[in-house]
Amino acid sequence: MTIISGFESQTVTANGQQVHYARGGDGPPLLLLHGFPQTHAMWHAVAPALAAHFTVIAPDLRGYGQSGKPQGTEHYSFRHMAADPLALMRDLGFERFHLVGHDRGGRTAHRMTLDAPGAVQSLTVMDIVPTHLLLDQLSQQVARAYYHWFFLAQPAPFPETIIGHDPDAYFESCLMGWGATNLSDFDPAALDAYRSAWRDPDAIRGMCADYRAALDFDFALDAADLDRQVTCPALVMYGADGAMGKAYDVPATWEGRLSDITAAPVPGGHFFVDEYPQETTAALLAFLTAATP
Repeated sequence: MTIISGFESQTVTANGQQVHYARGGDGPPLLLLHGFPQTHAMWHAVAPALAAHFTVIAPDLRGYGQSGKPQGTEHYSFRHMAADPLALMRDLGFERFHLVGHDRGGRTAHRMTLDAPGAVQSLTVMDIVPTHLLLDQLSQQVARAYYHWFFLAQPAPFPETIIGHDPDAYFESCLMGWGATNLSDFDPAALDAYRSAWRDPDAIRGMCADYRAALDFDFALDAADLDRQVTCPALVMYGADGAMGKAYDVPATWEGRLSDITAAPVPGGHFFVDEYPQETTAALLAFLTAATP
């Protein structure tokens, strides 16, 4: 099921994995990838407006929501996480599409564009700096704000056990971090969807595996691709009041990795899609319309 108005949802097998997704609208295809600790429900206030212009596909990432949660950290590199929605789009008949990702979805989107550049018409990354840069040049400021990268990456079952005692308390603390968001900034139906998802022990395990894989696999994968540029039009969005916006010149971190950058700061913190959906939608539509022939 989905809380996105006017959308239908279903679960299919793609790339050998269970993939749950919502679909709505008509027009050029647009793939939306959510981040941690959310599900595709994070697009509930944005997707209906985008669906007036595009065929919008919003899946749950591997390890999250109602999508598959395989065992083993090796299955959670962004390369593997990207392969599922890429296969889904191809199975739906979309060989080329616009791609938007927030947080972990943005990292997944960047990896997908590197691995399958012919499939991505435009790339939007939301409130992230490149994974390799963040880990290779980790500052005290970022380490303090993004401690969860290293907590979640600890060997199992340490973080899973701690989180499992009170998933709502832990994950809600994440929603209220990285830009001082209040729970009241989130739609109640979206919060219900997130809580239902993250209370699943397998989802907790999957999210921890995602962060373990960033250290164990993605750092090396990205190191091998430091000299590669994404050449399609790219939009770099970030929360002006978020942890990344305060610690970095976010668009500048993508220079050298993206050759055609449009920058769009948005009010709010890391979860600006929830906080400022109208501003988010306006920036997306302006960019996506220009990037559509």
